[in-house]
Amino acid sequence: MSDLTGKVALVTGAGRHRGLGKAIAQRLASAGAEVVIADLGRPLGPQFPSGLVAETAEMEEVAAELRQSGRRVLALPCDVRDEGQVEAAIRRTVAEFGRLDILVNNAGVGYLMAQVTETRLEDWSAVLGVNLTGVFLMTKHAARQMIAQGGGGRIITIASQAAKSGFPYASAYTASKHGVIGFTRSAAIELGPHGITVNAVCPNHVTTDLGSWQNQFFSRALGQTLEEYLEAMRRRIPLGRPGRQEDTANVVAFLASDEANYITGEAINVSGGEEMH
Repeated sequence: MSDLTGKVALVTGAGRHRGLGKAIAQRLASAGAEVVIADLGRPLGPQFPSGLVAETAEMEEVAAELRQSGRRVLALPCDVRDEGQVEAAIRRTVAEFGRLDILVNNAGVGYLMAQVTETRLEDWSAVLGVNLTGVFLMTKHAARQMIAQGGGGRIITIASQAAKSGFPYASAYTASKHGVIGFTRSAAIELGPHGITVNAVCPNHVTTDLGSWQNQFFSRALGQTLEEYLEAMRRRIPLGRPGRQEDTANVVAFLASDEANYITGEAINVSGGEEMH
């Protein structure tokens, strides 16, 4: 088990009860880390509607649950597209815990789906704003803090199988996740001399609340029943099942640990063999 005792981790997009971010935060806390969970905190227009984004009350409930591990946990509203809010989140983390050792860029928009010819500019901008610009801004300011405090650090971005393969109805999402891989590689080169590793994790489908929405959307779009869609998914995965939250969370905990101190610039598949490049 990775030992993260004394480390401080900030996980974006971690404010939903059934979300991947919560599972990651939970895994890091179980390994000994103090944790900041950041999320949007409120609905924000048609691209960020109620029911698909974490609100402050849910974030506080998640934080309270995580505290049962005995770790200190802070819930922090933050729009990762807003550089001022990102800087404030880093400052608050350091004020509360004294340092920042681990950043997990998990915030993402995976529900604005349409064919290329029907994709609206405002939806494209929202997806790239969170999934790519948000990763840049969080990485930029977390890295500044890690460099200033010394001792290296870990930056881990949750990309996707869509970072390596194309999918219909998901041009914006796929473009953003491919961009994450390029950004990860460049940042790893620049930050390596400071002892900061930068990696991405590429899960296949995980049935979170967002994953359930995606199952419904794609089964309808492909003219299949939900069970037909899920059975086809299982058949194409060599290990015979979709991903679980803990599959990705375990890899994140490893990358955050000292055992992974010679791994950087990588995009690691966690896909049951569905994605092999």
